[in-house]
Amino acid sequence: MSSLLSRNKEQPHIRKSPSDSSPASTTATTKGLRHERLSRLSSSGSSDLSNDKSTSHAESYFLRRENRLSAKKKAEEETANNDYKKMYEKAIATNQRLKSRLEISKQELSVIQDQLQRAQKGKPGDCGSNMLETEKKESWSLKKRISDMEEQLKVKEELKMENQRLKDENGALIRVITKLSK
Repeated sequence: MSSLLSRNKEQPHIRKSPSDSSPASTTATTKGLRHERLSRLSSSGSSDLSNDKSTSHAESYFLRRENRLSAKKKAEEETANNDYKKMYEKAIATNQRLKSRLEISKQELSVIQDQLQRAQKGKPGDCGSNMLETEKKESWSLKKRISDMEEQLKVKEELKMENQRLKDENGALIRVITKLSK
């Protein structure tokens, strides 16, 4: 302990501004200040055994506290670095996924634009003839549906007439049976 104190007295303490110091140098600075305080305590005049014990006790307290704080600080820094690293990796993955989707969308857009340009540049006569053909097909299918419906209506009318005739015959038979049963 005396070697620490004598070394501290021989080396002049230079203060740095907080912006100049790194975490390692701030630790050294705080160590220097603690040792300076301890040296003042030890040079207060009494060199008995109880003073040495209190000094060593105070020094060990400061060392343990310093170790705890530095370990806690390191753990916090590692956790923060890991969190930033995870967030960074997640952001990169998201960016890659979005870039691939963007590329796919761009390709689809270019294909659609090409199709549109081909359709617009196509011959006007071909376009008109294609429309005429589709209109002819539609009118033909509509005429076919109309004729099918007319046939169904005729069949329906015939069935109604036959149903009415059967009802009339049934009524006549019921009257004959009732007269015979009396």
